[in-house]
Amino acid sequence: MDSTLRFVLTLLAAAVVVVVICRSVKLPPLLGYLIVGIAVGPNALGLVPDSDGVAHLAEFGIVFLMFTIGLEFSLPRLIAMRGLVVGLGGAQVGFTLLATSAIAVGVGMLAGGGAMSWQAAIVLGCALSMSSTAILAKTLSERLELNSEHGRRIIGVLLFQDLAVVPMLVLIPALAAPAGDLPASLALALAKVTITLVLLLKLGQPLMRRWFHLVARQKSAELFVLNVLLITLGLAYLTASMGLSLALGAFVAGVLISETEYRFQVEEDIKPFRDILLGLFFITVGMLVDLAWIVQHLLLVTGVLVAMLAVKALVLLGVMAATRTDSGVSLRVALTLAPAGEFGFVLLTLARGQGTLEPEVMQAVLAAMVLSMIAAPFIIEHSEHLVRRWRGSDWMSRAMQLTQIASQTIVADRHVIICGYGRSGQNLARLLEAEQVPFFALDLDPVRVREAAAAGEHVVFGDAARREVLQAAGLARARALVISYADVHSALRILEVVHELRPGLPVIVRTVDDTDIDRLKAAGAAEVVAEIMEGSLMLASHALMVLGVPLNRVLRRIRSAREERYGLFRGFFHGASDQPGEGADDVFLHSVALVRGSRAIGRRLGDLGLEALLAEVSAIRRRGERELHPAPDTELREGDIIVLRGDAAAVAAAEIRLVQGA
Repeated sequence: MDSTLRFVLTLLAAAVVVVVICRSVKLPPLLGYLIVGIAVGPNALGLVPDSDGVAHLAEFGIVFLMFTIGLEFSLPRLIAMRGLVVGLGGAQVGFTLLATSAIAVGVGMLAGGGAMSWQAAIVLGCALSMSSTAILAKTLSERLELNSEHGRRIIGVLLFQDLAVVPMLVLIPALAAPAGDLPASLALALAKVTITLVLLLKLGQPLMRRWFHLVARQKSAELFVLNVLLITLGLAYLTASMGLSLALGAFVAGVLISETEYRFQVEEDIKPFRDILLGLFFITVGMLVDLAWIVQHLLLVTGVLVAMLAVKALVLLGVMAATRTDSGVSLRVALTLAPAGEFGFVLLTLARGQGTLEPEVMQAVLAAMVLSMIAAPFIIEHSEHLVRRWRGSDWMSRAMQLTQIASQTIVADRHVIICGYGRSGQNLARLLEAEQVPFFALDLDPVRVREAAAAGEHVVFGDAARREVLQAAGLARARALVISYADVHSALRILEVVHELRPGLPVIVRTVDDTDIDRLKAAGAAEVVAEIMEGSLMLASHALMVLGVPLNRVLRRIRSAREERYGLFRGFFHGASDQPGEGADDVFLHSVALVRGSRAIGRRLGDLGLEALLAEVSAIRRRGERELHPAPDTELREGDIIVLRGDAAAVAAAEIRLVQGA
């Protein structure tokens, strides 16, 4: 008991420390788990033995990983992307498997006269044809490249790889049978899979929906989670008892639930179990790596690593060249998908249990895969530089894209740049159009851009976080810029570019909640609109009116709440129709014209000491141009319109100081 608890505590402590470090340097936690396994395993520090108990727990990580893949399986999405998924993805997996298997058999014959069996070669081909969905999807999302030309191709290939794992989980155990029994073993496995899938998917779908309806009606979160665990592990046990893998049953469970309305709730409930157990699985993979063996056979490991990256990249380049894909896009896809993936470890672990691979081969391939996954984020990070260096034509395609953007905005002046043309961006565009304010939108969804542009909308394909794209969109002539999608990482990149190229340009940012408002304001955002806050304000306003609170009081409460967050809502210009005394603490906006003789002319704004009077200059209008939040070193000139903000007494005192002096 003490030793087991000590092993668990060791794993938890090491995992927490390393994952915190990985997140701090923006590396996937998956790599942290691999590093933990290498460090604490029996081949390094020896803090945790390679026990059967740890291996069995790791199997549950594979089960929940396959369950999640099944849960995310979408037949409509697969049909919509069938060209990329089945065409490019199928070609990548198929040709990589064949090429890798052939090289493995050839190297085995040269090294030891047929030492590598064709069954082991196929296992290696299956494992090495995989790429990391976890690392690549997250990295592409952070770089805003999911909807780019190369991003869509990468996601299509990853989708096919996820599906290809299912038959591979059946194939690998069958390959472990003696050569004479292999045809019968494969036929039996195929029959079992066919019968199981037909029965479960045909009969299980209506039963699954009715059962989940029954469980959901009990309105118990605990019961709901227990039911999900029961379905997942129950179907995994069912397929395992039929001589198939646990992972296949979990995948089927995910597919069955994905067709019900409870899919998203299940995904949230299962996520903690999946992440924890999957982390344990990668720790056990790391424990298999023998650092001493790698050092002794460094040349071999390096050769396997280089061969794996080269073969996968060349296969992808060849397939996309056959389809006449742009060379720059092809190279980005090839570089991104060349490293190994987590499903490769799943297949290798299964093969290890079947005894298909020799320990030396297993160690060399495992080490090469781990190293490639560690290198994957850095390869993606530098892929842009490599593409531009190796493919001069890529500059031409980029230049054509920028030329297309610039040609549409060349006559635009005093326009609004909308970054993102989703629902929020389109609603904003409608309002701007109604007010006859010119605008220009950038979006990364090619389908949306094509549909909107065909309808006459002012939108083109372009990444708003790229300096050259913003310049082509007329940043130097723009009146304002709006980031209409809620992505803090991307917004900070755009703000950095705007701050460098056009520091005085007002930027309005949309975000999900108010946790990042101060961070975005510090980066240069004029205002940050928080969705949750605006939704809660509307909810509160309707609730108060239903409760009988007078409309003018509701509006005052809402305005007061907004004033605490949004500087542009702080204060309003009072008129004769405003009710006096409805709030002595009301914040006023008041315009003061600097006519000839005003004492503030020629002085810097910061030298006037208006802050001491509790008044603030919210804007300066000069020659028809409105400058929000003017800097303290702004020199005031004759004819300037100064917009003051504060209570009545502060505004009056500030006006006197501007006109008559201190």
